Amino acid sequence: MTIDQAKWMILVLLTSLGLYGCSDFLETPAQGALSEEVLADAAGVEALLIGVYGALDGQAIVSDRAEATDASNWVYGSLAGGDAHKGESIGNTSGYTQISNNNPNPSISYINAKWSAVYEGISRANAVLRLLDQVEDMTEEEKTLAAAEARFLRGHYYFDLRKMFGRVPWIDETTEDVNQPNDREIWPDIEADFMFAMENLPPTQSDIGRVNSWAAAAYLAKAYVYQDKWTEAKALYDDIIANGNTSQGVPYDLIANFRDNFDPDMEDGNPEAVFAIEMVANDGTGTANNANLGLGSAMPYGGPFACCGYFQPTQDLVNSYRTDDDGLPIFDSYNEEPVNHDLNVGSTDRFTPYQGTLDPRLDWTVGRRGVPYHDWGPSPGIAWTREPQNYGPYKPKKNVYWSYQESQYADFNDWRTGTAINTYIIRFADVLLMAAEAEVEAGSLDQALEYVNRVRRRAANPDGMISYDLNRHLAAAELDNEAAMLALTGLNSLDWVVRDDTESTWVYLGGGAGDISNWLEYEDPNYHIEEYDSFDSAEEAWEAIRFERKLELAMEGHRFFDLVRWGVAEEVMNDFFAYEGPFLNITTRNGNFTSGVNEYYPIPQNQIDLSTVDGVPVLQQNPGY
Repeated sequence: MTIDQAKWMILVLLTSLGLYGCSDFLETPAQGALSEEVLADAAGVEALLIGVYGALDGQAIVSDRAEATDASNWVYGSLAGGDAHKGESIGNTSGYTQISNNNPNPSISYINAKWSAVYEGISRANAVLRLLDQVEDMTEEEKTLAAAEARFLRGHYYFDLRKMFGRVPWIDETTEDVNQPNDREIWPDIEADFMFAMENLPPTQSDIGRVNSWAAAAYLAKAYVYQDKWTEAKALYDDIIANGNTSQGVPYDLIANFRDNFDPDMEDGNPEAVFAIEMVANDGTGTANNANLGLGSAMPYGGPFACCGYFQPTQDLVNSYRTDDDGLPIFDSYNEEPVNHDLNVGSTDRFTPYQGTLDPRLDWTVGRRGVPYHDWGPSPGIAWTREPQNYGPYKPKKNVYWSYQESQYADFNDWRTGTAINTYIIRFADVLLMAAEAEVEAGSLDQALEYVNRVRRRAANPDGMISYDLNRHLAAAELDNEAAMLALTGLNSLDWVVRDDTESTWVYLGGGAGDISNWLEYEDPNYHIEEYDSFDSAEEAWEAIRFERKLELAMEGHRFFDLVRWGVAEEVMNDFFAYEGPFLNITTRNGNFTSGVNEYYPIPQNQIDLSTVDGVPVLQQNPGY
């Protein structure tokens, strides 16, 4: 039985033992309510360990808002980092608006839900570690392996908390009083967990979803990067990049096509999967709890999609994919010439997409008017957008299934659409770009250049670029000439045909198919991406690396945390607010980043209240809140 298939069974077990479902970690002792008669054996350890994995997605634990606890952190990393607007409707989920505008308050329920869900994962990991000393039917080697998996996962959960909240209480398997203060730095504890995991996990695993020693090394290196421990990070990255492999034993590499990272058909054997949370749809449980629900509400609104219109990419992000005559990014002035948008253009009105050169990753990251939306046909623009005047005309794509995959990889056993698309906590492109940072700090500009160019080289693979061929799947017809197109009958507005003579897609706007003026032609986008020739200075290298992370990892929950660790969040985010706000209803993007405050989220007020003893809270609020 795989981890995916077993998760729902483990949740039943944990519930029956009182280990699952607590809404606030401080309300329940960390040691839980273990029944030694049931659990004090190898099978019990395995059951609890799968429960630790089961908490990774953050779903069905403390909140019905799966996006608030989603492991990708798209709310806290992408909305707050300028990748996307909240979307959906202006009258709903106002807490996400506050987060996206960098002005969260401690009483937002979503932040409390995130805190509680992550500490639930920690509680489960600690339960495994406590139980191991009582088990008699496992060898010391087997116990060490189980401890290594539990400590890797605990390290992950604490890393998530540390980057979000700064100072948080450390609770481990030896803690008796869980009402601990957040008065010390926990990076050394996180490092120790990943170090133990790196030294004791095997390089391969029998289950695709289990972590291995190389994933632990990559996570430890990431912890070093967040602390500017560049020498330690570089030493690990040198080994990981040269010798590392996935849990399946596949040597680390970039998968051939950028888009394949977000295709469930390509997950088995993906060389880029350093640490991925496995998702499964239509698992026979009658629920979608094991599917990816955290991004299930972030589907286009309308057309073939059921719900809900969240997570709409920003104009700033779209403009970032413009390239210059040399096929390179336009760092400081990318917003001076906006990519054409259809914010005030009806879906049956004429629209001309941007004719300038673009990085091809744009159209695997953002759905924009006239470009194939996977194989659903050319995106019709605002017809698939809930409130374009408030959140813009763009749609997310990395989290959206293809039409031919719907029956297998889309799960409708929930009010959101669950999918089988994995969540990548670390993929190999992330490793390469962080390694590039370490190389710059070491003075190795040529090696940093190679890592960045390796990522760009994959993006430039012509086999992985959007083309009109993707519009064939649901097209009304595939034709060789104009006469055949004008002779079509029975069309509805926004139906489309593929014409091989023009190598383009033609959309019918209504009014009579026999009149060419009632048709709109969409040609393939103008892609131009090249590698850098050199980095002539550390400053130039840093600028390239930071921008490359924006392009490569957009909409994956990284951006806000990158800006904070680079120390540039105030400048970048306030420039973003000044640019993006005028495009939209100002109430939806009237943000401001305050240095010394907004680098971290507020400690949830609910948790502070729960920690209070004799009128004095044990947990202390972050500065400025």
